Amino acid sequence: MSVKIRLQRHGKKGKPFYYVVAADARAKRDGKFLEKLGTYNPNANPAIIELDVDASVKWLNNGAQPTDTARTILSTKGVLLKKHLQGGVTKGALTEAQAEAKFQAWVEAKEAAIQAKKDGLTQAQAEERAKALEAEKAVNAARIAAVKEAEAALIAEAQAAEATATEGEAATEEATEETAE
Repeated sequence: MSVKIRLQRHGKKGKPFYYVVAADARAKRDGKFLEKLGTYNPNANPAIIELDVDASVKWLNNGAQPTDTARTILSTKGVLLKKHLQGGVTKGALTEAQAEAKFQAWVEAKEAAIQAKKDGLTQAQAEERAKALEAEKAVNAARIAAVKEAEAALIAEAQAAEATATEGEAATEEATEETAE
């Protein structure tokens, strides 16, 4: 029986969510599997990968063949590195402690890189919000200025109409006074 490490799709249409599983190569994609090794959520940025590293290494050592996407996921989480380091321990090139120290150093560096990406995305979102707020403030200021100009125009028009009316009344009063005399 040949074993594959592959993805098993779950989630609704347009929102995939995957289980990383060790399954018989003859089984259906979403069918029967031997062991669930972890999960993969590509909807988040960066993608969320939870994986049992030791179980994955065990399956790789037993001859399981990962699919291309599963290989990328295993590489991202350091499973292939850990398998490589265990091969070095088996050959006597490293001690178990040295291999574990190298693996932990790699994991810490990888987590720092992921955290830096998350921080960069958060900062970019904050800058985007600030730009949108400034644009909204500019639009509001323009609206307020337009309203004030319209009010000033109405007041000026009303004053002009009032002045014209008072001039017209004064002229009619003068005309009536002249005719009365």
